[in-house]
Amino acid sequence: MELHEGAAAATGDGVLDFSRLNLSTLNVDSVSDERRKDAKQIYLNNNRLVSLSSSIYLFNNLEFLDISNNRLTAICEDITRLTKLKTLLAKNNRLNEYSLPKEFGSLQLEVLNLSGNRFEEIPLQCTQMLRLQSLSLGGNRLKSIPPEIENLTSLELLYLGGNLITAIPAEVANLPFLTYLVLCDNRIQSVPPQLTRLDSLRSLSLHNNLLTYLPREILSLVHLQELSLRGNPLVVRFVKEMTYDPPSLLELAGRTIKSRNIPYFPHELPDNLLCYLDLASKCPNPKCAGVYFDSCVRHIKFVDFCGKYRLPLMHYLCSPECTSPCSSNPQSDAESEDEYSVPADRLQRVLLG
Repeated sequence: MELHEGAAAATGDGVLDFSRLNLSTLNVDSVSDERRKDAKQIYLNNNRLVSLSSSIYLFNNLEFLDISNNRLTAICEDITRLTKLKTLLAKNNRLNEYSLPKEFGSLQLEVLNLSGNRFEEIPLQCTQMLRLQSLSLGGNRLKSIPPEIENLTSLELLYLGGNLITAIPAEVANLPFLTYLVLCDNRIQSVPPQLTRLDSLRSLSLHNNLLTYLPREILSLVHLQELSLRGNPLVVRFVKEMTYDPPSLLELAGRTIKSRNIPYFPHELPDNLLCYLDLASKCPNPKCAGVYFDSCVRHIKFVDFCGKYRLPLMHYLCSPECTSPCSSNPQSDAESEDEYSVPADRLQRVLLG
């Protein structure tokens, strides 16, 4: 069935609704010049389109285009001529990383939804859209997140649930306005501590992954209101095999200088040693005044959130002999300075079940 002028529902305000008409072809010639000029929103969703007509560029004032739930295997090059297009919805088609035109990244999009397609990689064209505020690629076949994701500095929502992603790159932490990060239903095994730099993050969805612990830095996400963790092994299985490499002579010397507050001056030490001393980390055990550099012991520490859930956070100690307030027992009532340092209004919801 082809599109004819009378088939569309013109709902006013520049909206043309051609959805659910069993269309296989978009015949733009049947649309009057006036309607093309006035059109700001076009709905072509839920049809049988295999390709998008190259004449789509004739709607040169278009701001919103919905081509979801069709049979599209490619998006035509002429879509890049829609210089006013802000929202493109193309979910539930047959698109992959080779389906987008080369200059697709030149579009000034603010919202892009490519969920429910066949992408195995996030197209690099998508990472070139500097005005993009919402990017959805859920329900695809993605195995990784490219480091170029950090280019999307206007991004507020990143939805990548329902893929095959195994790791979160540190570059995600370079998205200053990211508010919603959805990574549920993947194969992620750890959360990078760099995510603590996401000062705007309010919701973090990590349910149905392979997490066994969280980095203790997650406590620094001051605006986080919802953390979804259900369906992860972290509530039933914890890190048991911890390895410890003895500190080097350099580290032992550095520990002694730092822990005993031995004074030193820049002209007395080599530059590399001065830099090394600046990297000292204090042992978080309140009973220990020690420090560490490269050699430390990993432990799981349970932190109480909202008085209801005890989450296993990765915890680092300066030595195996350091008496730890942690416990590998989820019922432990051991106290520490972190247990009650999280205001009740900081994390509103922790979803474990």
